[in-house]
Amino acid sequence: MTRLSRIPLRSAAIANAALALLIAGCGSSVTQAPKEAAAAAVTLENCGRKVIVDGVPKAAVGMHPAQTELLLRLGLADRIAGQAQAKAQALPEDVAPLAKDIPVIGDVTPPSREVLLAVEPDFVYSPTTYEFTAEQGFASIEQLEQAGASVYVATGGCKDRRMTGEVTDLFTDLTHIGEIFGVEDTAAELIAQSRAGLDEVAKAIADADKLRVAQVYVDGTTLQAIGAGVEYDILRRAGADNVYTPDQPAFAKFFAATITPESLAAEQPDALVFSVSDEKHEAATRKYLTTTFPDMPAVREGRLIAVPSADVFPGTLGNISIVRQIAEQLYPDAFRP
Repeated sequence: MTRLSRIPLRSAAIANAALALLIAGCGSSVTQAPKEAAAAAVTLENCGRKVIVDGVPKAAVGMHPAQTELLLRLGLADRIAGQAQAKAQALPEDVAPLAKDIPVIGDVTPPSREVLLAVEPDFVYSPTTYEFTAEQGFASIEQLEQAGASVYVATGGCKDRRMTGEVTDLFTDLTHIGEIFGVEDTAAELIAQSRAGLDEVAKAIADADKLRVAQVYVDGTTLQAIGAGVEYDILRRAGADNVYTPDQPAFAKFFAATITPESLAAEQPDALVFSVSDEKHEAATRKYLTTTFPDMPAVREGRLIAVPSADVFPGTLGNISIVRQIAEQLYPDAFRP
């Protein structure tokens, strides 16, 4: 297996030039440089663990494109040693150029133990704890810590939070990452922009008559309902009257449950929201829903709302953007000038 050596830090001039382009493109980041002394010894709680980061990390790994994106938007391109699962989701166009020289250590699945350890990370940032499942051949949290890396999991992806996660858990993560890397001002700006976006949606739909919405996932002919976790909170913030809710027995232990087509048809939802991995998956899901439920209000009224699977991962900026995406399709009149 080819070893990947730790990438050297790019010059400050190159990093600043790239970030200047980012600012011009989307206005969502500032050029706050990491403060070497700021994180001399940051200690925080994460997923029930005490995480100690001794100094500003210089070789971070984003375990999913969503986490890589956050690191890039915080101005940390020259401190990323690897980007994992890079083909699971394309980076937004405005930040993708900043990642072109960052080694890819994983295709659509998390990297193996050997591949991850080969980049000699000192900080690993993941959306969930799944990426550290030793039984799958991944490096465990304990193995990474033994190798000298601090491990941080998105708050909403922690095992004890997965069922009750909220969109705003992202703000906890941004606050922590900002403190760890000494870019608190940049993190605070991203939080403020995200809060403003959520507030704008809430104001727009405040007087809307709520539609009954079911969130589902289709894999072939297997139908699952989504009734808890950050996925539930996304729909709630988009103004949905959720068909499936955390207090229902089916979602007592897990945020998703396999259901029968008959049970979904009986609910007669006004809209269906479903996550998809790519265009082929979206087309197959739409075909299944329209042919299986031709008389359902959601199908008759054309309210079949597809969202990228990556955007319902815990702790991603996509959690913010799809709140608006879903709300606009549920209540288009509320967003017209």
